[in-house]
Amino acid sequence: MTAHEKRPLRRRVQARVMRVINVPMRFVLGLPFPTPLGNRLMLVFLTGRRTGKSYRQPLSYVRHDQTLLTPGGGKWKLNLQVGRPERIRLQGRDVYALPELVDDIDEIERLLAVMTTANTRVGSFVGIPKGRDGRLDRIMLREAIQYGFRVVRWHIKESDAPAARQSH
Repeated sequence: MTAHEKRPLRRRVQARVMRVINVPMRFVLGLPFPTPLGNRLMLVFLTGRRTGKSYRQPLSYVRHDQTLLTPGGGKWKLNLQVGRPERIRLQGRDVYALPELVDDIDEIERLLAVMTTANTRVGSFVGIPKGRDGRLDRIMLREAIQYGFRVVRWHIKESDAPAARQSH
């Protein structure tokens, strides 16, 4: 049985729906001016780790302190490299940010709480229920992390984009 077949049916259906929805989202989020969708969604420009192909991935985000937080449940995050800034179209303008993949279960739980407070839809998208104590179900959270779920903490670079990446 492959890892794909082991994924819960709900997650496989969700992935298919997102592939369809992402087509118009790429267009709207790629516009050179802010749109209402840009208040919660951004467009990340990625390079495939094996193919070198360029991708545009719509992602939800929440601002927290000086960072952006994104739930990372898809395979897109496998293309991120530590120390390499990625171009992001954020509210109609391009910025660069350094991705940090958070894999510590306690920190993921804390950051998901921050994210769901700012945007209640994050909780339904992530799909990990809360127990009677109000905390995320640790067994399901641990299982999601085993399947590759992470939170991506994006550190916005204040300086200009690196010369090697400006040609995008």
